[in-house]
Amino acid sequence: MMTSEHKQRVAVYPGSFDPVTYGHLDIIRRSAKQFDHLIVAVLNNTSKNPLFTLEERKEILTEVTADLPNVSIDGFRDLLVRFMKSRNADVIIRGIRSVTDFEYELQMASTNHHLDNEIDTIFMMTNPKYSYLSSSIVKEIAKFQGSVHELVPPEVEQRLLAKYSTPPGE
Repeated sequence: MMTSEHKQRVAVYPGSFDPVTYGHLDIIRRSAKQFDHLIVAVLNNTSKNPLFTLEERKEILTEVTADLPNVSIDGFRDLLVRFMKSRNADVIIRGIRSVTDFEYELQMASTNHHLDNEIDTIFMMTNPKYSYLSSSIVKEIAKFQGSVHELVPPEVEQRLLAKYSTPPGE
């Protein structure tokens, strides 16, 4: 029996999303069905040099998830577990494409659990048709004017074209 005291189930899907791909969107859409509120948390990693700024990545994600009312977009540069506490979230969503991903993600999940044992990580297998897909691959293809329309939403494709409008080597 549900009471009015029902605690909202809040999950966080963290990542750099530079840029967001159809693989990311698949995980976002499937996760949104499982939780009352899904926060897509864009990492502002100061040790990386992203193609898109934090604001651009948040803008793009807001556009491509506009049809999902229980999804919100946020940015962070703190420990993930600290960010989660500040948003009353207790589940981390991570997409898994391969065994290599699993090994890395298991290490991260164990570390996060060590830092805060009230936080769980759920691994979601990516749709097999996106198992090869990564933001790095998308950027590499776009950089050399290859077609990315089957890999990313139109909003991302347009922004990639704008970023790479100067031919390589010029």
